[in-house]
Amino acid sequence: MGREKVLFKSEEKKSSVEIVSILRSIADRIEQGSMTLRQGDQEIVLEFPRQMTLELKVEDEQKKRKGTKRQLEIELEWYPGAGDSPAGVTIA
Repeated sequence: MGREKVLFKSEEKKSSVEIVSILRSIADRIEQGSMTLRQGDQEIVLEFPRQMTLELKVEDEQKKRKGTKRQLEIELEWYPGAGDSPAGVTIA
């Protein structure tokens, strides 16, 4: 089993309108082939291949004081540098 290293992390409360805008922007960047994430002094550039693994998961977690917390996780997986990335695309 491999080790996991967090390269970038962000967690913020957003309105559903803000979340929709962010998800649309992410979809556009995936379609264009790359995306730059920035927050403070953190920055990471992601190059997307034409094929990735998409995982969708919905979970319920019981919280003692607040009841049930539902989560929707959207996860994309790929191997960087596998040779399937479009060449010459730069998106900031």
